Amino acid sequence: MKALVLSGGSGTRLRPFTHSMPKQLIPIANKPVLVHVLENIRDLGVREAGIIVGDRAQQIEQALGDGSGLGMRITYIPQERPLGLAHCVSLARPFLGRDDFVMYLGDNMLPDGVTDVAAEFTARRPDAQVVVHKVSDPRAFGVAELAADGRVERLVEKPQEPRSDLAMVGVYFFTPAIHRAVASIRPSARGELEITDAVQWLLSHGGEVRASEYAGYWKDTGRAEDVLECNQRILEGLSPHVAGHIDRDSTISGNVVIEPGARVLMSRIEGPAMIGAGSVIENSHVGPGTCIGRDCELRGTRLTNSIVLEGARISGVPGLHSSLIGRGSQVGPSAPRSAHHRLVVGDDAWIEVA
Repeated sequence: MKALVLSGGSGTRLRPFTHSMPKQLIPIANKPVLVHVLENIRDLGVREAGIIVGDRAQQIEQALGDGSGLGMRITYIPQERPLGLAHCVSLARPFLGRDDFVMYLGDNMLPDGVTDVAAEFTARRPDAQVVVHKVSDPRAFGVAELAADGRVERLVEKPQEPRSDLAMVGVYFFTPAIHRAVASIRPSARGELEITDAVQWLLSHGGEVRASEYAGYWKDTGRAEDVLECNQRILEGLSPHVAGHIDRDSTISGNVVIEPGARVLMSRIEGPAMIGAGSVIENSHVGPGTCIGRDCELRGTRLTNSIVLEGARISGVPGLHSSLIGRGSQVGPSAPRSAHHRLVVGDDAWIEVA
């Protein structure tokens, strides 16, 4: 079995971060989402992955290289513009050949893994096996309607009156039968080749399509609030580990990871939290749900339920909560006795000032 990982797309809901980095490289627990995805795929025993990349291909290639660091072999497959998930399958056909494959959206987090689903697919080998998850509002998703034995009877994309609450998450297992389906469909009203249409084509032409309900935690990390929620969830499963320096005037409680070269001085770290390598935390309080990236500085700051990316500096800020601070950013107080705020803010930023 091979893997096809989709890492194109513009990530408009995560601007301004995605003006300068692909959304799949935004860190969750100080590790890019895309690395979490590839580790899940590696756990299936899959060692060959094709990654669909768009205009941020160079950054993704710099982050992953040839895949050897993850124990995999990676092939990069360029897509000039996003034309649908089924279009990605078409582009990847030379790489996929006649192999079965798992297709995985590169911004989806399923920390409990999909090994059970892969085992079901291998045992029964239907033409396609989709992963579904119960949601409160199915109208925003592709929805699967199932028979009692788990066979898919119908797929509906974003139905206005859903007959099922089982949404398709971003993981699919396919045999080579999907290639004929993809070659047979036409673009949808939005001009894309929809994978839902391709799977429906299989159903309409006598193919076997099954569904596996995923009961674990699932999050599409497409919005800032989703990234923060997922970060909190992953941090809760951390094993405490301190490899950096903590002075005698600092306290640590809960699940906390301090990476090598990090220094905690006169500060309080309240887990679950992670402090990246080379960072300095001085006279500060880092609260639950917070990840500090590599080579950051926090001085005189209180920060909870937040993610601070590599190289950012924050000083003299007494209360930050549910914040995403970008790479190399500087956050600090205004001049003494100033009644004004001073902001240098990029496109599509979101700021709340008390």
